[in-house]
Amino acid sequence: MTIATRHAEAAVVLPEPGMLIAGDWVTKTTAGTMDRIDPSTNVLLSTFPIASQDDVDRAVRSARTAFPAWKRTPVNVRRDLLLRIGQLLLGASDDLAQIIALETGHPAALVTADPVVDWFNYYAGWADKFAGEVIHSYPMRALDYAVYEPYGVIGAIVPWNGPLAVSAMKMAPALAAGNCVVLKTPEQSPFATMRLAQICREAGLPEGVLSVLNGGPEVAQAIIRHPDVRKVSFTGGPAVGSKVMALAAESLTPVVMELGGKSANLIFADADLENAVQMATMMSAVIAAGQGCLFPTRLLVQDAVYDEVVERAKAIAESAPQGDPLDPSVIMGPVVSCGAFERIMGYIDIAKSDGTSRLVAGGSRLGGEFESGFFVEPTIFADVDNSSPIAQEEVFGPELSIIRFKDEEEAVTIANDSRFGLAAYLHTQDLSRAHRIADELDAGWIGVNSFPAMTPTAPFGGVKSSGFGREGGRAGIEEYVHPKNINILL
Repeated sequence: MTIATRHAEAAVVLPEPGMLIAGDWVTKTTAGTMDRIDPSTNVLLSTFPIASQDDVDRAVRSARTAFPAWKRTPVNVRRDLLLRIGQLLLGASDDLAQIIALETGHPAALVTADPVVDWFNYYAGWADKFAGEVIHSYPMRALDYAVYEPYGVIGAIVPWNGPLAVSAMKMAPALAAGNCVVLKTPEQSPFATMRLAQICREAGLPEGVLSVLNGGPEVAQAIIRHPDVRKVSFTGGPAVGSKVMALAAESLTPVVMELGGKSANLIFADADLENAVQMATMMSAVIAAGQGCLFPTRLLVQDAVYDEVVERAKAIAESAPQGDPLDPSVIMGPVVSCGAFERIMGYIDIAKSDGTSRLVAGGSRLGGEFESGFFVEPTIFADVDNSSPIAQEEVFGPELSIIRFKDEEEAVTIANDSRFGLAAYLHTQDLSRAHRIADELDAGWIGVNSFPAMTPTAPFGGVKSSGFGREGGRAGIEEYVHPKNINILL
């Protein structure tokens, strides 16, 4: 059986293409449809409806209408609804893994609903614990207190590479705090988010509290510009992020931005090389085909172990099982689209020819039965100039740049020589060094001797061109409320 035949048979798991608008499942609109191509086969996967301006208006109007009652809904009811969504997600985990494999190319064997469930469960716990504060008042004697008010209608725009996880990162805290949400699915991976919308409806979310719309930039612009959308949460690249900010500025709408990264990963000579290089290679050039904003794509290695690290990374990259994302033995699938493939290969071709690096592994398209899909080999360049395009720009593909350093000062200088500041990583057995370096790195998310799981308990976000605002922890729910101060003279 060919990969195209296998995927055609598996596509029965896709939800009925549609949108959740004001409590209704809408399967036809005046705006027409959009095609989704299977990245593994370059064959049509499915067609789905996209939202018109009228659909956006209806979704926002419904959210605005639902907001007063949802805000007043007892916190235990909001809590239990979020927990119910988590339970239903668990039951749909296998189907969701297959959907994501088909539409994004991420291997189904590595996809689980557990982290998504975790975000709903965690913020369900905040629903009945997020309280205000009593404030000392002077010079007059008064009762002064602050309460945290939900904004109202939140516009959420999520990326294709983590449609379920990022939707949960935005929806769960926003809903727990008492907001309503209008969410735009990513056009390259809409089906998993459609299924999430159906699950939320099945869980009993009231009409209008959540609407989920499909479409491209025009739909995102309509949501951002809508006068009744009180805050926007966006995850994506910095170029689009700048446009989102400009649109939001027209109505002074506040925004949360989780943007791109070019994360440095520092390996010192005293590191556990087996674990450090495994993490460095897998989380940059193999897992998710390198398509992750916080992946450690710049590997900085101390002189004494540089050559050994390069050889270890090469061996790991060349042995990674790549192929059909529905195959349980595969850990690396294709990149998401033809456009992504051409962009990534463009960066690789430049790096091969401009004299700023040395190709160590990969660098080509996967052939054989996979030649029709968008498969890029795990690619490693060594001796990379940190000022080169592959070291400074977000390739967003299976490519690792290895750079040499001699001491701590040079390592930090190279690591911080980037417009991005999302994540950074370091490997050392010296605890004092770990604290020193972590303190000096310009990034919002630091991992020491590991690639930390993105749990909902910790605040995640970047600095510099990697954005602002946080998702996760108390900071994550605080993004969806504003303080109201009340002073009562006694």
